[in-house]
Amino acid sequence: MTSRRSPARAVGYKIFYRLPIGLRRQLVRLAVPKYIVGAVTLVHDAEAEAPGRILLLRQPPGRGWTLPAGLLQRREPPLVGAARELHEETGIDLPLTEFRPAVPNAVVHLRGWVDMVFEVRIPASRTELVVDGAEVYEAAWHRLDELPRLTTATARLLGNYRIGPLAETDPADGPPPS
Repeated sequence: MTSRRSPARAVGYKIFYRLPIGLRRQLVRLAVPKYIVGAVTLVHDAEAEAPGRILLLRQPPGRGWTLPAGLLQRREPPLVGAARELHEETGIDLPLTEFRPAVPNAVVHLRGWVDMVFEVRIPASRTELVVDGAEVYEAAWHRLDELPRLTTATARLLGNYRIGPLAETDPADGPPPS
């Protein structure tokens, strides 16, 4: 194996790794871009026939539909944040074991935020949706082939899962536009 690392870079790493861990962390925080991290849940109707249905929310200002999602609290694990936000916004309270990481599990957006995405499957006919009328105006199930107007961020995120107006048409074409 051949190394392409420059001697100056090697010296820099040797010095860096000899620093106390706290100082190394501070240096990394200064040098690395900062991201806001959110948790998103794709809620699929377990009873729906193909092409399926997902749960969408209409939130202020109400110009488009979104997914159950929100920012993580300090030191909150993404899975816990996804379950918390789903419950707060829809009234759906599920054990963490019901959540599965979506593929891809992390979606990095251009404007400095990362969404950790999870999926659940629940029967819509036996699920009571409860919204507060302030943070969420309405929660409703929508067929995947008849989605309402989505927010731009939601359309882009769903495109990563081959859902909605920005879904890729052929997997051989590569990822959808971001």
